[in-house]
Amino acid sequence: MSLEAKYIGLILAICSSMLIGVSFVITKKGLQKASNGNGCASDSHRYLKNPVWWIGLLTMVSGEILNFVGYTFAPAILITPLGALSVIIGAILASIFLKERLGPTGVIGCLLSVIGAVIIVLHAPEDPDVQSVHELLTFMLRPGFIVYAVFASLITIALIWKAVPRWGKTKVIVYVTICSLVGSLSVMAIKAFGIAVRLTIGGNNQFTQPSTYFFAFMCIIFILTQVNYFNKALDAFSTNVVNPIYYVCFTTATIGASAIMYQGWNSASPINTMSLICGFLIIFSGVYLLNSISHNHTDAPTLRLLPFEFIRINMTMSVSKALLFFLQSLMELVKLGSHSVVCGMNSYTIV
Repeated sequence: MSLEAKYIGLILAICSSMLIGVSFVITKKGLQKASNGNGCASDSHRYLKNPVWWIGLLTMVSGEILNFVGYTFAPAILITPLGALSVIIGAILASIFLKERLGPTGVIGCLLSVIGAVIIVLHAPEDPDVQSVHELLTFMLRPGFIVYAVFASLITIALIWKAVPRWGKTKVIVYVTICSLVGSLSVMAIKAFGIAVRLTIGGNNQFTQPSTYFFAFMCIIFILTQVNYFNKALDAFSTNVVNPIYYVCFTTATIGASAIMYQGWNSASPINTMSLICGFLIIFSGVYLLNSISHNHTDAPTLRLLPFEFIRINMTMSVSKALLFFLQSLMELVKLGSHSVVCGMNSYTIV
């Protein structure tokens, strides 16, 4: 692969991350406008009538297309870690345009999540170069991936049936887990359909095969499910919380599904295996911190907030002060007896 091609892939990946980061903020703005003080816009899908939301969706789709094209110019080991830029860009823009503040604990959780995800991506097993739908279907029909697909589907159904009505608006991890598990399956379906389209353009018509239509149908189902529950997450929680947790969970689920399907763990070196374990531990720490503050983040002045939420990050802050804020935040989370949820422009307190 030429150096020029790598630079093209690098530019496309950076542009993709910028568009995706911007799309989160635009989508959140659309949801807020659609709610208009009448509850969650995602509950009645009122956001579908809002042009701002559609601009956010089109921005996200544009970013994903650039990311997909970038993989054709540069290796995945260069493109995938740059997806973490969308988290940083989204956090900066959310603090400016949405007036969202993470506080020291949120920033620490965000950084841990991104660092852990990058470590996992850099040490994940390599995927083989699949050139046909039949070849990819052979990998999918292996017992390991079938078990994973059934397991992911059952967990998703259980979350939608039991967890969403009970904890959906108070625990961000519920919506994000649904999006991530469905997303890990949608990546495989999109890849299969993409191969079919590429072969058809090259003169080998794949639309005579039933599998092509099956993968196209699954792509539609998976994408609609992701969009629905991702909007519910954005509607109920801070963008600065949803964005990093979704990036981490989606990346982890996709890498795990890919490794199971291609049996990549069998070829992983001990160093890569230990790096992956460390990456997962770092991710769990970051997601735990973000999830713990997700139901305490609100713009409503009447609700109880953690003391450290009012403290801005000072780049000259000493290590001792940073540790003090971190320990204080953990103590406050333990003592906190009530929490609040932001849904559109409304706030709900749950005791």
